[in-house]
Order: sequence, then C-alpha cells, then structure tokens
Amino acid sequence: MDIRISNISRSYGPQKAVDDISFTVRTGEVLGFLGPNGAGKTTTMKMVCGLVAADSGTIEVGGRDVVKDAEEVRRTIGYLPENNPLYLEMAVIDLLRFNAKVQGVPKANISTRVGQMIEACGLGPEKHKRIEELSKGYRQRVGLAQAMVHDPSVLILDEPTTGLDPNQIVEIRELIKQVGRAKTVIFSTHILPEVEATCDRILIINKGRIVADGDPRSLRQSAQGKAVLRVRIPMAEPEFMSTALRGLPLVESVEALGDGAFTVQSSSTNTAADVFHLCAHHGWTLTELSPLEARLEEVFRDLTLN
Repeated sequence: MDIRISNISRSYGPQKAVDDISFTVRTGEVLGFLGPNGAGKTTTMKMVCGLVAADSGTIEVGGRDVVKDAEEVRRTIGYLPENNPLYLEMAVIDLLRFNAKVQGVPKANISTRVGQMIEACGLGPEKHKRIEELSKGYRQRVGLAQAMVHDPSVLILDEPTTGLDPNQIVEIRELIKQVGRAKTVIFSTHILPEVEATCDRILIINKGRIVADGDPRSLRQSAQGKAVLRVRIPMAEPEFMSTALRGLPLVESVEALGDGAFTVQSSSTNTAADVFHLCAHHGWTLTELSPLEARLEEVFRDLTLN
C-alpha cells in the first residue's frame, strides 16, 4: 500500500515544523526517516497517521486521503510513537487482546493473532506480567506488537529500538525487515548503523525540508561531491609523499596510515587521475588507488549541520 505525500506543510505558531515536502513510499519498501531533533520527523509521521492535520498539501495512503477518509486510513496503519503509550496496570497478553478488539480483529481470530505477535516480538516469557513490571526494552516490544496486532498494511515506527539491548535490536531489525517485504514501513531512528542494516531507502529531513533521498550507498557516494581515496605507494619518504599529495588541486586533507598507505580527501572526483599522474611524473610505484565511501554519519552531519 503506497504512501503519497504532496507538498505538505505544518506550522506551530511562527515555527514551520514541515515546509512543503513531497515523497512517496512504495509497498514492500522500508524507508529510513532521519533528521536531527526538531527537524519535523515526528510531525510528518503524525500527519501520515491522521493525528495532526497538515496546513497545506495532501497525503494519500493506498489512494485514500488521510483527511477525507480518515477512519478507513487509520485501519490500515500501525503506529508506534516515540513515547510508547501503554496501560501499565494491564498484563501484556490482556493489552494485546484489548488492542486487537479495538482495532477490529474478528473475535475468532484474536487469540491466534495475539499469539503470533507474542512470538514475533519475543514476549513469551513476559506475556502474563503487568507492563509496569517490564524493562524499557520489553515495553518497547509490547508497543511494536500493539502496532502490528491488527496486521496493518502500513507501519509507522518512531524510534522503535529505543531502550533495547544489542541482541534485542538485532531481533527487532530482522522483524522489521521481514514485515517490510509485504508492508509499507516508515522507520525513524537516530541509530545510523540500524538504518543501513534495515532500510531500503533513506530520506533525511532538516529544518522541515528534505535534504537527501536515496539508498544508503548512493547517499554515501554523493556526499557533497567529495572523494576519499586510499593510496598506497611503497616508498621510504612518507612526509615528502604527504606534501606532494596535499599539493594536488582541491585536496583537502591527507592522512598517512603507515606502510606507504595514505587517505586522501578531496572536493573533486578527478583526484584519482591527479594522483596517478603525480606518481607517473615522479616514477613512483602505485600499488593501490581505491575510492572509499563516506560513512553515513558523515553524510548526515554534512547535510544537517547548518
């Protein structure tokens, strides 16, 4: 079930939280929705769920308008908000049964569906405990199970791995990837390695506007047009070599790694050719000249620190 967002904006008083953004998420796609705090991620996700109205623009989920067809749209969405709302006095299994009933799961299917969610989210040993007795990590699992209990076509997950330990994060990551094959998923997080491991596509928002949209590899490769090269020249004068490399056009930094290896960062994608010609001119033996992709953290910082 596709999500189509067209030119939506939302302001809170004088502050524009979301500023005329448009994007589409396809069925079977897990979209990593990134941005610094206050960038507009949560507001956008709430607008998709119909919990907050856009000041302008339109949002369609499965071809239905989230305002005109609000009730129908909400049945198709599972939402895990950043601040996970749970009835703390209820047992896990009772809460999931209650939510399944509220979400319209047929009475004959409730027990089966709740059992599936308990197994999928690893809640078996805790299912009869009151939620107030659970750790933060297990409460987050309950929230995820609650969001999925009615088998929605769309999942909106705002920081779903908050409070989980490394083993739990891997389990939830695999669960999101599994359900993402058949559903449309928007997945917000600040844990960037999780984005690369889980998401098919990344959208970065900053100050209410989209600043990047693409798969993880393409975003790393296009990090503001910069090039990072690993160069190896087995010679006995690394200081002279570093100076020569720094003298190339648009080279910003050179780091000597030892054993004749260097990392060269440049604002030009033609630096590899310049390095090759430099070595040919001096008669140096060049044994390695390979591009290095920028880390996603570096891409994120470049796009949002302004």
